[in-house]
Amino acid sequence: MKTSLGIWALGPMITRFVPVGYQREHGYDTEPVAEKVHRAVQGLGDLMDGYEFHYPNELSPENLDEVRAALGPHDIYCIASGLHLNPRFGRGGLVNPDPGVRDDARRILREAAEFAGKLRANLIIWPGGEGYNYPFQTAYADSWGWLIEAIGEAAEVCRDHGITLLLEHKNSEPAMKILMRNLGMTLHVIHKLRAQGIDNVKVNMDWQHLIMNGEHLPEYAALLAAEGLLGHQHANSGWGTFDDDNMVGATAFMETVELALELRRCGYGSNGERLGFDLYPYTEDQVGAVRRSVLQWRFIDSVAARIDDGALREAQQRKDAVRAYEIVYAALGAAG
Repeated sequence: MKTSLGIWALGPMITRFVPVGYQREHGYDTEPVAEKVHRAVQGLGDLMDGYEFHYPNELSPENLDEVRAALGPHDIYCIASGLHLNPRFGRGGLVNPDPGVRDDARRILREAAEFAGKLRANLIIWPGGEGYNYPFQTAYADSWGWLIEAIGEAAEVCRDHGITLLLEHKNSEPAMKILMRNLGMTLHVIHKLRAQGIDNVKVNMDWQHLIMNGEHLPEYAALLAAEGLLGHQHANSGWGTFDDDNMVGATAFMETVELALELRRCGYGSNGERLGFDLYPYTEDQVGAVRRSVLQWRFIDSVAARIDDGALREAQQRKDAVRAYEIVYAALGAAG
């Protein structure tokens, strides 16, 4: 399975308590994106096949040539919409009550889709700022209508270029209640677009976003794969209460092992799908945290490969948890 990395893993690591960032030497004003890419490529080499960038804050026509030169043989796999990074859209962009602001946000999103299409990269929409902070604040039906219309416009641009639009959900931050905050709401958007004849939209599973919701990673991967909607993975881990974006396998270990098994069962990666790494190493060595994540994933995947899948399927048909764990722990090297 090929890999990709969100270049934001090499950023300043800002928080609301440390707005300059724990690693301010890697701020975007002190270390241009092309230099971040160079640092990643030098440190990770062939552990990464490609990279992902927000438009326009991290990648745009203005710095494209410099970034491409730094990438060397690596490609640009995904472009992610970056409306949440623009303070003008603090009360939402695509769902902003001001028609002028809303139109501007839709224009930028269409531009992102055009840019991704010209690069032959997929487009990720994570509508983190599209929501609300208080009860009584928002006209819900209007907001949902605006959101689906805007995503549909971007999806049509992607379709014209032959690329996939990937939707990524999260329950909160920066909006306290993001509209598209669970997998069910994401599927609602996809099915509304399918009813309009737009069928190039799939799901990007950000693992920590699911963990925060109590959404079991392997179950949702199997469900999406069965529906033909498993589009991309953003690999990470965390404690489950915040979007930690910790190293893969640091927590939620057994869930990640089962996810690796389900990805193998559905043949994820055989049609060019990748394992994308979405990490936020607040105080750790950034390249080192990414490297550990890749190596830890490889170990987790090797455990999944050693599981006797035939025996496990038989145990699952009986819902025999004791036998299932005997099989899984045998793959981990435990004595019977």
